[in-house]
Amino acid sequence: MYKCSLILLLILFFSMTIQAWARVDVPEGWSVERTRHFLVYYKNVPYDLVKTVQESAEECFRTIKENLGMSSEVPWTLDDRAKIYIYPNHDDYVAALKGFPWSSGVAHAKDKTIRTFPAENGFFDSVLPHELGHIIFREVIGFETEIPLWLEEGVAMNQEKAKRYGSDQYVKEAIKNKRFKTLAQLSQMQLTHEISKTEVDLFYEESASAVNFLINEYEDVRFFRLCKKLKEGFSFEPVLEKVYPQVRSIKRLNDNWVDYLERK
Repeated sequence: MYKCSLILLLILFFSMTIQAWARVDVPEGWSVERTRHFLVYYKNVPYDLVKTVQESAEECFRTIKENLGMSSEVPWTLDDRAKIYIYPNHDDYVAALKGFPWSSGVAHAKDKTIRTFPAENGFFDSVLPHELGHIIFREVIGFETEIPLWLEEGVAMNQEKAKRYGSDQYVKEAIKNKRFKTLAQLSQMQLTHEISKTEVDLFYEESASAVNFLINEYEDVRFFRLCKKLKEGFSFEPVLEKVYPQVRSIKRLNDNWVDYLERK
């Protein structure tokens, strides 16, 4: 009797699991593919591309978790999987977003949703890891935590290998040409559809360089500690001073970063 009950419970469990796996709302005109941690929605794009997105998303998920010091127990499964929407072209993507023509991907962290299009060069090396970086970083620090936009964008940019290693030269040129913006100025910037692509590029490159400096010059363990403190409810500047005593303020961080770039 006990064995029969156990078998019935196991059958019920696997039945519910299969139902949860299958229970996916698909918008009209779209198709969907599933992985362990992702639902990939697509329309009018090659199926081979969809499979590559699935594989790349899972690989990025593992790599970014390691980069940000997350534990392996992340509940991105079944009904809690992240969603990736692949639009067939740039025009459809921009129309869905109702603006932001300079972007090639956007992430909504709280909903764990990425919207993008695959024709952009560097989609797998840049766009996908960048947008996943946004979502996973928010898992680390909390969805309601207020931080400077440059910090969040810098973390996302640092998931792109090219930006992780190439942004410093861009910023050095900006300093030389007197286009450089301080971290205090970056903290005041808003990325709207009205801002020029030149300003957007400068913002992203500086953000990547500043975060890369913060992580690599002061031990990555400190950055992980900063993230945990932010999730506990500490404000960014006070916790920056607490975790990085050699920095102590945004201004000092900015000065140390610029000094590092000028010596590099």
